[in-house]
Amino acid sequence: MENDRPPILGVVGRTSGQVQFTVCDNTQQATIVPLVVACSLPGTTLYTDECNAYNPIAETGRSHATVCHSRYEWARDDDGDGIREVHCNTMEGIWTGLRNFLRPFRGVHKRYLAQYVAIFEWTHNLKFVNDSFLRSLIDSHFTYFHS
Repeated sequence: MENDRPPILGVVGRTSGQVQFTVCDNTQQATIVPLVVACSLPGTTLYTDECNAYNPIAETGRSHATVCHSRYEWARDDDGDGIREVHCNTMEGIWTGLRNFLRPFRGVHKRYLAQYVAIFEWTHNLKFVNDSFLRSLIDSHFTYFHS
């Protein structure tokens, strides 16, 4: 990670809403494609922007559709049903959430960035906290410190 601002790869499930982030060394195809393949199943349709690093995804048994932001394309209706299903807007909204989460820290050292991102990922994927969850955290804390 030579860059002071290491890239973060983010993937969101369209139906589940679950996110997965990975702090990467770079944004080259050799780095990005294996990470995307590891967190998606064959037959999955991946929606991305026009970044060239994603081009080989179609060769991995996954469908790949893109929007071209440089041509001011933000969403597209490919099947003519009136719903613009090809877009990256869900992930763009999550990026905004991550930036807002990191902002109060006024800069995070790249050594610790993955931990901060993991906390955001965990809290995003945890849709709600109930009493039994909190009790399990408290019980595990007391079991750990009082055993």
